[in-house]
Amino acid sequence: MLEIRWATENDAPLILQFVRALAEYERALPAVQVTVDVLKQQLAAANPPFECLIASHDGTEAGFALFFHTYSTWLGRQGIWLEDLFVLPELRRHGVGKALLARVAAVARERECGRLEWSVLDWNQPALDFYASLGAELMSEWRICRVAGAALIEFGDEAAGRVARG
Repeated sequence: MLEIRWATENDAPLILQFVRALAEYERALPAVQVTVDVLKQQLAAANPPFECLIASHDGTEAGFALFFHTYSTWLGRQGIWLEDLFVLPELRRHGVGKALLARVAAVARERECGRLEWSVLDWNQPALDFYASLGAELMSEWRICRVAGAALIEFGDEAAGRVARG
């Protein structure tokens, strides 16, 4: 039996467990800084920065899909960015990941979004194969750019200085 439900602030500890398990799988556990309290506050906010679905398989919490809205200037419509999709290793190959992704796609359709997008690590062949089997297009010509941490602070300070100088 597979059940998918919306996460609430009470799910913050479970979401953090899933986030940490995903980060460990992606060899990036030290990068996880979010806390249960932060997730709880964000989920309880009037306009939370993300939405989350929790999947249970035969009564066991099996995985999650965490996503938020984007906007396409080309389409003139919102989209959905799937930030995290994770299923516990022992519960994979039971349709949980596909059901979670299909539910996010249904949310995108219900909200008249123009697209559903996500990123995948180039070494994660099982995920690449899974997404391809669902008809996902791998956008090999696009690269993700990121400015974070000290570089973000410095860059933001630099821009603020330029604005102040006029």
